[in-house]
Amino acid sequence: NNKHNMPKKVAKGKKVVVGAGGKADEAKQSSLFKKCPRNFRIGGDIQPKRNLTRFVKWPKYIRIQRQKRVLFKRLKVPPTINQFTQTLQKNQAANLIKLLAKYSPENRQEKKLRLKSEAEAAKDKKTEKPIHLKFGLNHVTTLVEEEKAKLVVIAHDVDPVELVIFLPALCRKKGIPFAFVRGKAALGKLVHQKTATCVALTEVRREDFTDLENLSTQFKSQFNDNDALRRTWGGGVMGIKNQHMMARRERLREIELAKKANM
Repeated sequence: NNKHNMPKKVAKGKKVVVGAGGKADEAKQSSLFKKCPRNFRIGGDIQPKRNLTRFVKWPKYIRIQRQKRVLFKRLKVPPTINQFTQTLQKNQAANLIKLLAKYSPENRQEKKLRLKSEAEAAKDKKTEKPIHLKFGLNHVTTLVEEEKAKLVVIAHDVDPVELVIFLPALCRKKGIPFAFVRGKAALGKLVHQKTATCVALTEVRREDFTDLENLSTQFKSQFNDNDALRRTWGGGVMGIKNQHMMARRERLREIELAKKANM
């Protein structure tokens, strides 16, 4: 057949014209550092490190505490509950903890040694009971009702908050200074427990009397006599998307009002 005998067509391609910079291009190609572009599609190169916090499936207890925090921001919180967010400042809290740590209750071993030494030293004499922090919600409440407590410290994160919600009002009624501190674990540490809802001081040694007086005066003005604390509602803060949307609506409303004014 003629078809088979016909000469094959040679594909005509454009001739590459080597310009003046041809040698330079060759040098670039033959350099040690060669281009190797990455492909970040599925099945391609390893992805670059990104912040994937948003996509992490957190444990249930973390999800719940986050949702709870968001709800507290979104919903309107009545003043009785909202006052628990007004905690002491860092330096005030440090001074308070420093004082309370001096009256931290003794552990079993220390108590055993003290009783033994007292028994040996004075068999006939009546020894004084050591001054310690009082803890336990029922015990502290009784001390406040009997007006024996000199200072009451309440944790800000008691859960459920209904346990201690009455305590600030009771302290105000009895005229006993109180304060909110951050962390029930911090109070628990003072009394050798995991957590503590509240602690109270009934008396102090002579050398600490001035410190107690100063703190009591501060807390009375800051918490007991502070009417704004009892009347300020909390929450009602919308999310960032909602805030942007409301701002956009407000801008449009202002534009429309300006147009009407010009008409």
